[in-house]
Amino acid sequence: MDYDHVLIALAGVWGAGAGAVVARAGRRGAGTALLVVLVCVALAVATGIRPELAVWLLLAPIALLPAATDLALPATGVALALLGIVRLLPEHAGHWTTALLGALALGAGYYGLSRLDPGGGGLGPGEVRLAVGAGVALGWYGWPTLMLGAFAGFVLRGCYGFYARYGFHGRYGGVLGRRRRADVRFGPFLLAGALLGLLVGAYTA
Repeated sequence: MDYDHVLIALAGVWGAGAGAVVARAGRRGAGTALLVVLVCVALAVATGIRPELAVWLLLAPIALLPAATDLALPATGVALALLGIVRLLPEHAGHWTTALLGALALGAGYYGLSRLDPGGGGLGPGEVRLAVGAGVALGWYGWPTLMLGAFAGFVLRGCYGFYARYGFHGRYGGVLGRRRRADVRFGPFLLAGALLGLLVGAYTA
């Protein structure tokens, strides 16, 4: 039996159920539910049959909930506790100590940035809490994965800012671009960058 395919199928089933809950909680459409499925399947493909996959599959739907910023710190505590168990199991590919230090480092970094420019760039207390949780997942696979995930978030935000400034045309293009740059939060880019870093870290571990 090809256990990888079974694992991917199970991740897809989990993602479908969790995605339905996330979509209903956020009063969103099928696109949100599909996104959760795709994220869960991608995590299964990258991580393979390793015990930490269960933690990633648990965190992924929480990160996509509308209340993700409020749930970030409790979810971080749960993730650290579960990873503490995972490190005792065979076949895991991470380090609990760097997961803890990664949470502290990334959280401190985002806190510093938010204090340098309060409210600027979409950085606020919610993003700091998300960074703490992202630091746990990224730090599990080591400092290079943490730096990759953090850097990817800023690159994605920069790409969006460039598009918002130069990608809108027409009579109201400039106004729309300025408004969208001002209103957008950094959280989605932080999470997207963390996902990219986590996928690379899991695949190469």
